Amino acid sequence: MAKLISLENENNVYEYASNIIIDAIKNFTPTPQKPYLVLGLPTGSTPIGVYKKIIEAYKNNEISFDNVVTFNMDEYIGLDDNHLQSYHYFMYDNFFKHIDIDLSRVHILNGMAQNLEKECNDYEEKIKSFGGIDIQLGGIGQNAHIAFNEPGTSFDSLTHVQDLTQNTIDANSRFFDDISEVPTKALTIGLKTIYNAKMVLILALGNKKADAIHKATNNPASTDCPASILQTHPNAYFICDKEAC
Repeated sequence: MAKLISLENENNVYEYASNIIIDAIKNFTPTPQKPYLVLGLPTGSTPIGVYKKIIEAYKNNEISFDNVVTFNMDEYIGLDDNHLQSYHYFMYDNFFKHIDIDLSRVHILNGMAQNLEKECNDYEEKIKSFGGIDIQLGGIGQNAHIAFNEPGTSFDSLTHVQDLTQNTIDANSRFFDDISEVPTKALTIGLKTIYNAKMVLILALGNKKADAIHKATNNPASTDCPASILQTHPNAYFICDKEAC
C-alpha cells in the first residue's frame, strides 16, 4: 500500500526525497547482472528543490553518477532540444550539467521524432533493457495526473502519445509567453511504466494539490484519478507538505 508522508514544509519534502535518492546512489553496488541504478526523473518546479540537494551532495563528494542511468518521464511534442521550455533543456540546465553523469546514459523522449509511436515503443524497451526503473520520482497535477497521464488514461498504459487537457495547458502556460505557445500533445511514460518501478516517490506542495492527494490516497482507485493507481503499489510514497495534506 502507498504511504502518505506529511511533512512541515517544502524544504522537508525536498530533504526527505533527496535523501532516499542520495542513499540509493551511495549504497548501490554494480554487478554484471545489474550494472546501473536506474532513476526515473520528472521536470517542473516541484523537483528543482530535490535536484539542488542532490547536486549539493555531488559537489560535496558524497556521491558520483558513474553507475546511474536516467529516464525522464515526458517531453512536449513539437519542441526541439534547445527550446527553453523543452524538458531536454530543463533537465540539462537544472540538473545534468551540474553532475558527473555520462550523457550517453541520459534518456529523454524525443518530441521531434518523425515516428512518435516507434519513439514510444523504443523508449519502453530501453527501460526494460536496464531492468526497469529502480526509483521513480514525480509530481502530481491538480487533476491528479502523474507524468502527462491525464484523467481517463488506462492503468495498463505504457509510453505513449498523450493529448493534454485544458487544465494542464492552463497550468503550464505560466512557463510560456502566451498560452497559444503551449503544446497540446506530449510523449509520456505510461501509468503501468510508473507502477512497474520498484519505488515511486510522488511530491506535492501547497493547498492547490490537496484535493488531488486526497483523491489519490482516499478514494477508490479510478482512471479518473491517475495517481490512484499507486494505492496498491508495495513501495510508493506521497511526500507532501502540510498544506498538500
